[in-house]
Amino acid sequence: MMRALYSGVSGLENHQTRMDVIGNNISNVNTVGFKKGRVNFEDMLSQTMQGAAAPTQELGGVNPQQVGLGMQIASIDTIFTQGSLETTGKMDDLAIEGNGFFVLKDGNRTFYTRAGDFGLDENGTLVNPADGMRVQGWAAQTVAGRTFVNPSSEPGDLQIPVGGKDPASATSEVDLACNLDKRTPEIAAGASPADVAAGTWTIDKTIFDSFGNEHTMQINFTRVPGAPNSWRGQVVVDPNGTPPTATAVNIGAGAGAQNTFTVNFNNLGTLASAVDANGNTVNNGDLVAAVSFDVPGTNPGPGGAPIRQTFNLNLGRVGSVVNTITQFAARSSTKAFKQNGYAMGYMEGFRIDQQGDITGVYTNGTTRLLGQIALASFTNPGGLEKAGESTYVVTNNSGDANVTQSGVAGKGKIIAGALEMSNVDLAQEFADMIVTQRGFEANTKTIQTSDQMLQDILTLKR
Repeated sequence: MMRALYSGVSGLENHQTRMDVIGNNISNVNTVGFKKGRVNFEDMLSQTMQGAAAPTQELGGVNPQQVGLGMQIASIDTIFTQGSLETTGKMDDLAIEGNGFFVLKDGNRTFYTRAGDFGLDENGTLVNPADGMRVQGWAAQTVAGRTFVNPSSEPGDLQIPVGGKDPASATSEVDLACNLDKRTPEIAAGASPADVAAGTWTIDKTIFDSFGNEHTMQINFTRVPGAPNSWRGQVVVDPNGTPPTATAVNIGAGAGAQNTFTVNFNNLGTLASAVDANGNTVNNGDLVAAVSFDVPGTNPGPGGAPIRQTFNLNLGRVGSVVNTITQFAARSSTKAFKQNGYAMGYMEGFRIDQQGDITGVYTNGTTRLLGQIALASFTNPGGLEKAGESTYVVTNNSGDANVTQSGVAGKGKIIAGALEMSNVDLAQEFADMIVTQRGFEANTKTIQTSDQMLQDILTLKR
């Protein structure tokens, strides 16, 4: 009789615990990144009334006789299923689609979370604005002019310098991809009578000096008389200046002092060679003309002359038709399709892609890789311990954190401008609540009935 009472008590206590977990799930139905809990029960010890007996030649075997002593909680699990994503449009709101956790730092303490409602503090550090914990990742570094992220290094704080300056950069490369008409001469606007007689085609492209000042690079292509597959190019920087900027062109290893060069084509309409005014020739591989000009407003260099800036005018590859100068029987085209200089700009925003790369966007049209967000994964995420504020900490049974970029070692991808919602299913929770309530009520009936039976025994003496 007493066994039934204690079994009922264990049922009451543990169903109360299950109701506590269900209540916590329901209370966090709208908590960003929340993962629901689940209670599993198991039976407690059993009292053996009679042991089992093996079969003999005369009799069969006998099963054991046992009376259960109640139930207990086997485990309270955290269910890390994917929550639905809610679009917010806020670019520093992040969600993980798939496995993984964001890594946060509070001093020397490390926390992990699925809640990506982040923001920037006054220093531009990416943080959780609710508690100030700093989001971890890798800052971009520049070596030999190449910007990259090293995810094999130790992650650290991420800074996004909104409003920061992007210094001006002088043009060092200009790529041509024009066509010079093999057929009849074409006349450029404003060409001189001599150009009209010979046939001239003009190309203009904006370039930049080291201050970020804009300059106009103009190339006038003129047919070479008596040479049907040759054109002479004249390069002038700031042609409308007073006086025009002194410009010089050299090809190959030679040192040019004039601003002209000649391009020769083969009978297939592709580049064959390039020659500068001093006769320096290149007839294989990539044809590059080094153009130099005086930069206005610079302090005089040796000899009192202004500082000269040099950039490569990339004419194209010998024999190629891709991104190169050609001579086909088609209308001439004006196309200097790329140059790499720019003026100074200010960072006006940033974006985060699915790899977690943070890219700054500047007012001068440039973009800069600023860093990459780190993600952590665990062999047993169910072994993590909840530390409050939607965070987790490592335990002995979770395994160590494997911190890499997204998409590596089973980690999911990062979705910017969205948040992962709670994975609590209200319909399931209400169903579990009903079952838990009925289980609790049934255990109270066990206690009431056992009590009544004891009362009946006590009344036998009367």
